[in-house]
Amino acid sequence: MPEVSLESRLDGVVGGKTAATLERAFDMRTVGDALAHYPRRYARRGELTPISSLPLGEPVTIVAEVRRSSERRMQNRKGSLLEVVISDGHGELSLTFFNQAWRMKDLQPGRRGIFSGKVGEYRGAKQLAHPDYELFDDEEQARLTAEANANLPIPIYPATSTVASWQFTKIVALVLDALGAVPDPLPDEFRARRGLLDARSAIERIHRPDFEDQIEPARETLRMHEAFVLQAALLQQRQFVRALSATARPSRNGGLLARFDAGLPFERTPDQVSVGDRVERDMVGDWPMNRLVQGEVGSGKTLVALRAMLQVAESGGQSALIAPTEVLAAQHVRSIARMLGPKLAPELMPTLLTGQLPAAERRKAALRAASGQSLIVVGTHALLSESTTFADLGLVVVDEQHRFGVEQREVLRSKGMAPHALVLTATPIPRTVAMTVFGDLDVSTIRTLPAGRAGIQSFVAPLAEKPAWFARVWDRIAEEVGKGHQAFVVCAAIDAEASVADDTDDEVVESVEGEQTRTRWGVVQAADMLSRHPSYASIRVEILHGKMPSEQKDAVMQAFARGEIDVLVATTVVEVGVDVPNASTMAILEADRFGVSQLHQLRGRVGRGEVPGLCLLVTEAALGTPARDRVDAVAATTDGFELAEVDLTLRGEGDVLGDAQSGARSSLRLLRVVKDADLIADARAEAERVLEADPALQRHRGLAAAIERRVTSTERAALAKN
Repeated sequence: MPEVSLESRLDGVVGGKTAATLERAFDMRTVGDALAHYPRRYARRGELTPISSLPLGEPVTIVAEVRRSSERRMQNRKGSLLEVVISDGHGELSLTFFNQAWRMKDLQPGRRGIFSGKVGEYRGAKQLAHPDYELFDDEEQARLTAEANANLPIPIYPATSTVASWQFTKIVALVLDALGAVPDPLPDEFRARRGLLDARSAIERIHRPDFEDQIEPARETLRMHEAFVLQAALLQQRQFVRALSATARPSRNGGLLARFDAGLPFERTPDQVSVGDRVERDMVGDWPMNRLVQGEVGSGKTLVALRAMLQVAESGGQSALIAPTEVLAAQHVRSIARMLGPKLAPELMPTLLTGQLPAAERRKAALRAASGQSLIVVGTHALLSESTTFADLGLVVVDEQHRFGVEQREVLRSKGMAPHALVLTATPIPRTVAMTVFGDLDVSTIRTLPAGRAGIQSFVAPLAEKPAWFARVWDRIAEEVGKGHQAFVVCAAIDAEASVADDTDDEVVESVEGEQTRTRWGVVQAADMLSRHPSYASIRVEILHGKMPSEQKDAVMQAFARGEIDVLVATTVVEVGVDVPNASTMAILEADRFGVSQLHQLRGRVGRGEVPGLCLLVTEAALGTPARDRVDAVAATTDGFELAEVDLTLRGEGDVLGDAQSGARSSLRLLRVVKDADLIADARAEAERVLEADPALQRHRGLAAAIERRVTSTERAALAKN
């Protein structure tokens, strides 16, 4: 077989059938995809995993020895059952095979091997039904070979029901045997300075190490490859943007921006002024602005964005603001119109454009955008559709960037001639994540909150220790309503009994120890309980969730804003941008089901006016469990920047970047954003040096090829349109 490269298609190396299985199981198409599927750990032939602690229902791979085997006829059906008992020296596990008596020849007592399958239970004993296995050939080899092999690490891969770890080991062996030279993404001098391996050796040793101490140097090298290629790709993207020539959008004396500032009923905070000045300067620069503004809920990010929109409008340019949900987009249009006031609003004509608008209204909105009549267009994903065009798009504003990938930002940008881009997020981003996910953006932070905010107090209602507090939560909400205030009750699902999740909620937090196995309180259940609660007989309760029709959602939100609803029972559709200054209280049921940043975002909906906010985090998670630690952390501080760091630590990394950050960026294999912060910073500095000396990477072919493999075709198409 001719030598293959990392770009070669898998079917040419492993055959069509295996390639199709790998594509279905792991989305692998090329040799590079398969070789980037690294072992998650290594077993030794002499090592025996404790059978006693195998988790039920989980796919496992263990090294064990056959103790005994027996065959018997089945009583209630035709055929025979082969039962094989294996042991790791501490516990026993039975393997069962139906109508496969021939396996008894292989599975003789004393034989040792690697066994993979899903752990089940039968009559209280753990078992693997029809497991995959591969036996070691120790008996047939001379003792010397056996001793040498005893220390040979066995890679254990992330597996699926269709591809067991040992099967993947065989596939990788085929691929490695065919693999030719691998161009190195790292500059030679940098690699030598850090004592790293060449690319071909690192790939070989992570998959087929001869000794245990070959594994870490291989990991270290591939970790740096990942950091370096990612940073180079981000910096290259920033370079592309800076190579574009921007239309300068200066503000004029006595123009729209000056008139708006003169009419503001309050002083801007120092941070709002400094970030606003920075944005103002960016928009008259040589290249398009590409800036991320992060700030607490209510810190005035919308004000910064609106001032930028006015600056663009002075030269007849349009601004497009894309928001993650319809509720939020509609709220933005209303608050922008309110902030502009009766004189400026008709001149800028803020327009809502979403997929759920009635056809006639949507056509009218699209026409306003295309003709340039509307200078501010706010919408959801509908803004990305090919039918949406602009007369002169000068500024793209992305709200809540963690809900959108890089591709969407670039698709929207491609609708104008190199427009400026402003990205807003209320989820504070730790430095390392900012560097890894938003490395192509310049970052500004608004830390100071406007004066006159009454603030929020947060308390945990720990039902595991104090079940009586559940009743007190509802009394407390009724007391607040009695004072003329309003309240939110937030649930993790729409209907707990039907297990209906709200698909507008895209932050799914991995379950951790201490969390209830299933949701008990959906919007349906909570509203039903309140309808029967004696204290709520005269309290107006309504529900809100993502599966309701758009007009209904909007009507409920507006009624709540007007004070016609006292208690709103909702899913996380209220997480961002819902602004009701009279709302004083929020109860979050099963708070352990939400992430730290999500809880912080949610509680930002109360205490927005002069009324002090109260947030009750209701949880059944026991003290000391990770699920409870998450909730306690949120109750302990209202500083979002502190919580962002806590979140990283508590999630023990997890996939901090989340899929929504765009496929290419979230697919970190070995790199860990927190643990490898220094390594990422070094990689960035080196990537900056390389790109400065060789912007087109003519002399760094290995790096150019690695970036090409890493950036997805969708992203590439979006970047190309620019």
